Amino acid sequence: MKTGNYIALTLVIIGALNWGLIGFFGFDLVTTIFSGSMFWLARIIFALVGLAGLWALRFYSAVSHEADMTPVPHRQQ
Repeated sequence: MKTGNYIALTLVIIGALNWGLIGFFGFDLVTTIFSGSMFWLARIIFALVGLAGLWALRFYSAVSHEADMTPVPHRQQ
């Protein structure tokens, strides 16, 4: 599972960076790299980024579990 998490996180970061470029500069890096006859590859990358986003939803349970395990300092009275 750990490898899957790293792959998902990497794809989510790639997707976020691509959306940032689109939002700030109107530039779609993935489509630019894989345009023309290789556009099908861009669609596969977009699909993988979408699946990685769904996979990354599982990270919320890890974050909430991590928050539950944070030690709370005791107050001295």
